Parts: sequence; structure tokens; C-alpha cells
Amino acid sequence: MHTNTTRTAATTDRLRHRLRRSTGFASVTLAAVALTACGAAQPSTTDSGGWSESSQAADAGLSPVLFLGDSVAAGQAVALRQGLAESGVKFADGTSTGGGNLVGPNAEEQWEALTETIEQAEGGVIMYQITTYDWGTTEEQHAAYERLAETAADLDADLLLVSMPPIRPDEFYESHMDELASADEAARRVASDLDGAEYLDASEVWGDEYARERDGATDRSDDGIHTCPQGAARFTSWTLEQLADRYEGIAPADADTWANTGWSDSELFRGC
Repeated sequence: MHTNTTRTAATTDRLRHRLRRSTGFASVTLAAVALTACGAAQPSTTDSGGWSESSQAADAGLSPVLFLGDSVAAGQAVALRQGLAESGVKFADGTSTGGGNLVGPNAEEQWEALTETIEQAEGGVIMYQITTYDWGTTEEQHAAYERLAETAADLDADLLLVSMPPIRPDEFYESHMDELASADEAARRVASDLDGAEYLDASEVWGDEYARERDGATDRSDDGIHTCPQGAARFTSWTLEQLADRYEGIAPADADTWANTGWSDSELFRGC
């Protein structure tokens, strides 16, 4: 896997916004987002895939951010699309409501389905949120995340491995909770071992255990798995700060510009 120091001068110039590393996570004021994200809804103007881009993104020449994950991430993506567009960043939604996992059940089919999608992140950032289907041995999980990191490196893209929101397991997930814990550990290890890969601990957003309400409003679906508009908005605010800490040229937009643009009407939000 190549490192940032081996990029050519032309590539470095093209990616002039990249890799301003921070020493820690920025604190996020979540209460304001919670108030704005669940206001009066407007007709939704979002779809489930493709690019979102603002005039700021075109002017700044910023490289794309591709978000991968399962149906949990798909709900977060509808808010993230708006927040990144208003912050001048191209966004590609590669999440899947039918799996999205790159290790575990049907993983090889997922890899094949995502081949062209992943190529859209060339020169940019791939964010993979660990899915609720990332089952398998620690070795299988490590190999899958390493494969994704190497794929990102081949595209001259960074990989950000993001922890998934904690869930309240039902009978379907109960027997897989140890595997999900080892998936998180495998992601941490890959990020620690490989240049160009980093692990983002989103417990600052979700806490360490599933909580249906946060900041006095509904944060998570009553199914114990998915997120609600407030949770998606808080994750978006946090993600914008993480990206801004790491990449020059990204300035997080105020929540007022993206929180009430209609995305909270998405059919992906159920049990809220």
C-alpha cells in the first residue's frame, strides 16, 4: 500500500486539500442540531444514490467523499448528503438497504456490486461504516478491511473506517454480537497498521450503548437498530467536523443550511 509521501507532485497538487491531520476529535455541539433536525418537514428532494455537489464544491475542486454501509448508514446518508453539499463537498452514497457489508453473508457479491461505485472515490475519501452484517472471524474481518484499504490506495483515496451505532439486538443479532465486537477491533487494527487508513470512533455521537432518546428528542428507531432524523443530523454534524479536521478546504456548513431541507421525510426513517 502506498503512502502519502510517495505521491507524485502532480497528485499532491491535485489533492491539495488532503491530510491535515488533527491530534484529536473536535467537540461537537449537538443540542443545536437536535433542535433544527426535527423541525417542520418540507418535501424531500433527495434520492438514494449518485452525486450531490454545491457550487462551493465545484469552485474548490475538492475530491469526493464516498459513504459505504448498510441500511443503518443509508439513513445517515440522506442527512450527510445535504450537510456535505452545503459544505462544498461532492458526496456519493454507496450504502445499501440490503446488506452493504464487505465481510460476512454475501460479501463477495457486495464487492462485485460496489466495484464501479468505489471507483467514484478516486483521489478522495472512502468512509465505510461497520455494518450489522460484518460477521466472521477476526481474520476474515481484518482481511476484508485491509482489502478495502488497498483498494482505496489504488485509487489514491483515503479510507476512514467508522464505528457503527450500538444496537439493541433482537434474536436475529443476538448470536452475532461477539462478531460485531471483533469487527470493530479488526477495523482499529487495520487503521493502526496501514498508512492512508484511519479509524473514527463515533461513540461521541451515539454513546457506548443503544439509547432511543438523546438531548430530549428521538435519536434512534424503536427497532433498536436504525437511526432517526435527529441521530442522522448529529452524525452529520460530527462527520463534517472530523473531515474538516483532516482535510484542508472543508468548512462545515451551519446546521441551519442543511438540517431542514426535507431529507427527514425519507422513507428510510421508520419507528421514529
